[in-house]
Amino acid sequence: MKIVVLSDTHMPKKAKQLPDRLIEELPSADLIIHAGDWQTPDLYEELRAYAPVKGVYGNVDGEDIQAIFPFKQIIEAEGKRIGLVHGHGEKKTTEKRVVEAFGEEELDLIIFGHSHLPLLRFVKKTMLFNPGSVTDKRRSPNYSFGILTIDTNIRAEHIFFT
Repeated sequence: MKIVVLSDTHMPKKAKQLPDRLIEELPSADLIIHAGDWQTPDLYEELRAYAPVKGVYGNVDGEDIQAIFPFKQIIEAEGKRIGLVHGHGEKKTTEKRVVEAFGEEELDLIIFGHSHLPLLRFVKKTMLFNPGSVTDKRRSPNYSFGILTIDTNIRAEHIFFT
């Protein structure tokens, strides 16, 4: 199973359209995951023309996005349990908020955003994955998104582009 992972697109504020590098990957996706800060539902409509879309809302998303997506959720893909959350909040690092959002849930992977910083690391046996942003790289040298390949294992990679 191929999953394309996005976050922090902030469209149309940060970009009027999706970048070509991302669009190259979308037709072969089995699922698209967006970890929040969409800004408008137009992007959701565009993405779901390629594949089913799962996601959560972020701190810049209004009631229109909140009516479509929850604050957090757990999905299953190929027998793997995946937590989705944006990661915004106060008084802790984004990573700590993300891990604490799911409490004692046993998850194989947590996908999050908020920082715009690509990240792939483990906390105990749970993979943490932030795809970065395809439209607002902030302190990163490149724009980025993620591709997950799930079969008996989860393989995660960042796709970086300028």
